[in-house]
Amino acid sequence: MTTTLITGGTVVTATGRSEADVLVDGETIAAVLAPGSVLLGSDLRSSVDTVVDATGKYVIPGGIDAHTHMELPFGGTNASDTFETGTRAAAWGGTTTIIDFAVQRYGERVQDGLAAWHEKAAGNCAIDYGFHQIIGGVDADSLTAMDSLVDEGISSFKLFMAYPGVFYSDDAQILRAMQKAADTGLLTMMHAENGPAIDVLAEQLVAQGKTDPYYHGIARAWQMEEEATHRAIMLAHLTGAPLYVVHVSAKQAVAQLAAARDAGQNVFGETCPQYLYLSLEEQLGAPGFEGAKWVCSTPLRSREEGHQHSMWQALRTNDLQMVSTDHCPFCMKGQKDLGVGDFRKIPNGIGSVEHRMDLMYQGVVTGQITLERWVELTSTTPARMFGLHGRKGVIAPGADADIVVYDPAGHTSIGIDKTHHMNMDHSAWEGFEIDGHVDTVISRGKVVVDDGAYLGSKGDGRFLKRGLSQYLV
Repeated sequence: MTTTLITGGTVVTATGRSEADVLVDGETIAAVLAPGSVLLGSDLRSSVDTVVDATGKYVIPGGIDAHTHMELPFGGTNASDTFETGTRAAAWGGTTTIIDFAVQRYGERVQDGLAAWHEKAAGNCAIDYGFHQIIGGVDADSLTAMDSLVDEGISSFKLFMAYPGVFYSDDAQILRAMQKAADTGLLTMMHAENGPAIDVLAEQLVAQGKTDPYYHGIARAWQMEEEATHRAIMLAHLTGAPLYVVHVSAKQAVAQLAAARDAGQNVFGETCPQYLYLSLEEQLGAPGFEGAKWVCSTPLRSREEGHQHSMWQALRTNDLQMVSTDHCPFCMKGQKDLGVGDFRKIPNGIGSVEHRMDLMYQGVVTGQITLERWVELTSTTPARMFGLHGRKGVIAPGADADIVVYDPAGHTSIGIDKTHHMNMDHSAWEGFEIDGHVDTVISRGKVVVDDGAYLGSKGDGRFLKRGLSQYLV
């Protein structure tokens, strides 16, 4: 087996930081040692196969993006990143694990949807990957199929309170699925927006000639997110099922989550980089059709109303527990432009899997979060939330050797002609400057990115069978 010594760096975990060397043996971490340690009478530098000099840099567990949509069919097209291109881009950005969503739609069998996603991903991923299961048609057959998901290594499933006619579940269906979750230990993930009401608002706006991308955000008003979040919390409380609300963007929805958590309920939430940095006024309101680049759901919120400030605050207070990307990229040409003249037809999604670790580190630079919280939000909590803790999300003996060497003195300029590796014809983060840089990325002991070069290959990643959530109270 190949041995690697990462030396001279500062190891940062969710609970602290220390000067330490990390010894990797094969695919796992063998030891975390005091700098310059001698092992079995030998100087480690001279006895390992590879030495990575991390002097002046942070050594952190590889990032875990627990919400991606590679190759997702949506809006008459498909997400532009394949598992090959998307996971390679993730590796460039310091993410060494993704959890994507297998899809079951109306009239399909859950088992068939899961098998289709295994076929898409197998042998194509640059990094390790797992699946959540979208239940797009809650009926007797799908409820029975949920019994076997944990055995398949799928310990979480997603329901939609939005998108009538596509993925939508009504309250009765949600109730039944949550009852099943309470029985099996599955974690219910919820897209919380009042879809039927949103469709009415959107139809009225278009009838008034208000068709630009900006009105996507107006139709999906914060009240629609707060109401659905509250309803999901009440159904979870009634059934005793744990609840995880995805892509939270409205400060009022955060308040609903915080109140439930304060009452002792197993309720959790994630936000995404776009809801921390981007806004309704500046991005969705860009001139002409330019705002289509940032059409996603839930939508970007008003900066004037303070939603972005509230998201950062919720990350500090643990009212939101983690940051994922909801990576669902579409090109402007031939995909987003399907919605010219009608914002309802713009495929919903932003590409961010490559930039999450950098964008969140910038929050450390600006004082929004601590260095330790950066690691907790992007790696350690995702591992605990989704049944991977101990194997992923930590730098400790026995864990998978998923490690990132991050240079706080480095610099990253984001842009389509700069650091862009996602399969898109634009960047939602064009012009963003990051006061830090991903220098080296190690995935299960293999150096896949180093010194500006990609050293990985298609098929390096393996499917992860996950256990039940390790974050419940």
